[in-house]
Amino acid sequence: MILFSSVKVDAADNSDLYLSDEVVPWEELGDGFLERPKPLTEVIEDHIYPSNKERDRLIKESHETGDASLLENAPARQNIFGGNPFLGSGEIDKGFEIKTGAVWQPNFLIYGEFRSALQTFDNGFGNTAEWANRLDIFGNLYLTPTERILIGFRPLDRDGNFTGYQIDGTNEGFFEEFNSRINTFFFEGDFGELFPNLDPTDQKSLDYGIAFGRQPINFQDGIIINDTIDSIGISRASLFEFGASATRITGIAGFNELHRGNNVRDSDAFVFGLLSSLDYDKSTLEVDFVYVDGDIATGGDGFYAGIGDTRRIGEWNSTLRANGSWGLDGGGTAAVDSGYVFTSQLSRTMRYNDDIFYFDTFYGLGDYTSAARDPAVGGPLGIIGILYASSGLSDYAAPLGNQVGDSVGFAAGYQAFLGGKRKAQLIFELGGRKATESGGESSMGFGMRYQRAFGQHYILRLDGFAAGYDDESRPLREDFGYGLRAEWLVKF
Repeated sequence: MILFSSVKVDAADNSDLYLSDEVVPWEELGDGFLERPKPLTEVIEDHIYPSNKERDRLIKESHETGDASLLENAPARQNIFGGNPFLGSGEIDKGFEIKTGAVWQPNFLIYGEFRSALQTFDNGFGNTAEWANRLDIFGNLYLTPTERILIGFRPLDRDGNFTGYQIDGTNEGFFEEFNSRINTFFFEGDFGELFPNLDPTDQKSLDYGIAFGRQPINFQDGIIINDTIDSIGISRASLFEFGASATRITGIAGFNELHRGNNVRDSDAFVFGLLSSLDYDKSTLEVDFVYVDGDIATGGDGFYAGIGDTRRIGEWNSTLRANGSWGLDGGGTAAVDSGYVFTSQLSRTMRYNDDIFYFDTFYGLGDYTSAARDPAVGGPLGIIGILYASSGLSDYAAPLGNQVGDSVGFAAGYQAFLGGKRKAQLIFELGGRKATESGGESSMGFGMRYQRAFGQHYILRLDGFAAGYDDESRPLREDFGYGLRAEWLVKF
């Protein structure tokens, strides 16, 4: 048997590969690896069947002592949600075969996250202080590793408003946005895996990915579309078109729950898209086209196109994107308008530690609008940095805004990992934007974010910013703004 050895490669030999000079003895490989997290469904099963806890105890003791005979006395796992534990080990449940020839091994998982934040902010329009809450809960029914049904609820928010209490502001008091609507409900799978009897020798190229239902759709890093829409999508991957080593082409058609570029639902809108990704030896190229048949009352129809290039340049990770929107019925509204946005994202890992430096920029012409945007995600500039990103939790606004307009802007930041990559992070960011046409908004700000994990299920996040504003379009806006927030996040 060959074991890993501690061989140090001379730094001159690996400088071109940007490899670390750190030596990790083989005996220490895996030290600190987290125990397998148990989803809520397995926690419920363990409370119903105490023998499951005894089984886990014996398995742990066997691993610690090296005594494999302890496993002979371990009772079989009892379950009510499925036979294959999440990320577990051991014998795989044999499942059952359906008429199409597919073998299903059903397993149901409940998971999600709860977010609760105390926050105060003033982005030039007056101070607001509030307590806001959000709950995302999902039920995932795995039929096979490639087929599943997912259902999701967000019971504490509705149309961008969240349940909580406003301490100071224009609407002080308790606000409830309890919501029983199904936010996500879709099936996805592979046609060839669903009907293997149609091609038992796997020679007919029937591997089409299909998904239908109320599903999240995100392309061009959320710039062109970022919404949950009642839709159907068909994808074909592993193609070799246009000289690429791997090509993925997806067609989508959506017919309900679509929110226009102003985050407002258009109940009469339809969306159609042709979206592709191509892998080359030095880059990944994304080319996307979307058409929205919209209500004339909100600006009418719109056409959208985007192209993105992601590659490695020396020690830098680079993503360049160009997106355009065209209002076909005149547009001129916040829902649909004509314009362009060009973005650049550069980042690199520091040579002597795991910290990350990034420098992101954008340039907007006209009034670019996205094809579809969920009310909680804000505008298309959220990818630029924490000063442009929506919190996704109540009225705490992006410090520098995240709509485009005629403007140019940047965000430069440093992400430091404290006590290891998982334990804590600290981000410092400086950003600014300048209106390129009269009547626009110019601003400059500094933001910080501290995140710390507690155990496997809890995260504390602290955010703060200070910003200055020069907004010609809104003369009543103050020149200075600030914000502070503390959020407790529970993953289950």
